[in-house]
Amino acid sequence: MSGAGLARLSTIYRQGVLGRRPAVPADFTELERRACRASSPRAWAYVAGGAGEGRTMRRNREAFDRWAIAPRMASGAVDRELTVDLFGTRHSSPLLLAPVGAGALMAADSDLKIARAAAATGTAYVFSNQGCNPMEDCAAAMGDAARWFQLYWSKDEQLVDSLIARAEAIGAGALVVTLDTTVLGWRPQDLNLGSLPFSRGQGIAQYTSDPRFQEIATERAGQPSPKPEVTLGAIRTLLAMTRNHPGRFWPNLRSPLPKASVETFLDIYSNPGLSWDHLATLRDRTRLPIVLKGILRPDDARRAFDLGADAIVVSNHGGRQIDNAIASLDALVTIRSELGPEPTVLLDSGIRTGADVFTALALGANAVLLGRPYMYGLAIAGQSGVEDVIRNVIAELDLTMALSGAPDITSITRDLLTPA
Repeated sequence: MSGAGLARLSTIYRQGVLGRRPAVPADFTELERRACRASSPRAWAYVAGGAGEGRTMRRNREAFDRWAIAPRMASGAVDRELTVDLFGTRHSSPLLLAPVGAGALMAADSDLKIARAAAATGTAYVFSNQGCNPMEDCAAAMGDAARWFQLYWSKDEQLVDSLIARAEAIGAGALVVTLDTTVLGWRPQDLNLGSLPFSRGQGIAQYTSDPRFQEIATERAGQPSPKPEVTLGAIRTLLAMTRNHPGRFWPNLRSPLPKASVETFLDIYSNPGLSWDHLATLRDRTRLPIVLKGILRPDDARRAFDLGADAIVVSNHGGRQIDNAIASLDALVTIRSELGPEPTVLLDSGIRTGADVFTALALGANAVLLGRPYMYGLAIAGQSGVEDVIRNVIAELDLTMALSGAPDITSITRDLLTPA
């Protein structure tokens, strides 16, 4: 990734000479505005919305605003080294794509497009457990490029084991267990529309492609069910379930399985009783590095590592689960201070730009996960839109390093920041 910033500037400005402007805006404000315009109300509510009054989302951004970069001059470094090592694998940059569920709200075959964009840019992609394309298809689309898998802990333990086995089979580099979504948060934007994508069969492809889940759903499909109320909305939902279920439309429409699959998913996808006792079983259930996502407290962070986790992700789920929660960046500062420099700690929630990545690394993150921005690129221009967002963020990180006197990632230290 050496010289990524100047290379990106050259590409854009050379196109400008020919009268061509970028399809994807270079600043987040315009990126968000254009993505909103390109999205349906349901899609925008789900992807851009947050919990409650949105205080956690705002707090995530305010936390970044409380720090300013204090650049060091005349470093003499011509090139930058952006690579980082995670679990023995060298990554081309400290940027990973966060798992985002129900991406087909933004674009058809969303996970395949994101996977191809990640591979094209050399960026690791954390496949969502709530994805719209099976993990096997996404892995095939990426070739040898790095991918991790996010796990939502189901009520069915055999399903948990099946998903883990599939993640191992596709060559996932880590298992990322999301801890903060044992139940859905209070999300007014979705609630005001009465919109839950999973109830329409969107975002359950990891399940409908899973042999254990298929057993459970098939058994449910064979049982009598209450006669539903027939409304225009109910008919539209049934048609959506039919379209989103694997297989051909007309056989699906006559089958009870699409509806049974949705109902089964809603019943078992996440275990509200998830405990440290559950997590303690992971070391015997997988050979993959274990990453626990959703940690915001130093005591939980210590417990995670004591349990054998290889890394944690400091995250408040992008402000989507609890209103008025602590900002992820603030939690990172406290956790890193408590744990010291050795444990691997990633940051998620609030990252928008390359300068944000720089700030997070300076405050102790080993790498960061990018979420909404790449989904906005997907809404605007599909796979190429995701690629553009990734390249823009990495380019700005590289240029910020160049202008701040940091020749490599390990040089991005706390003394390059000052409280704003």
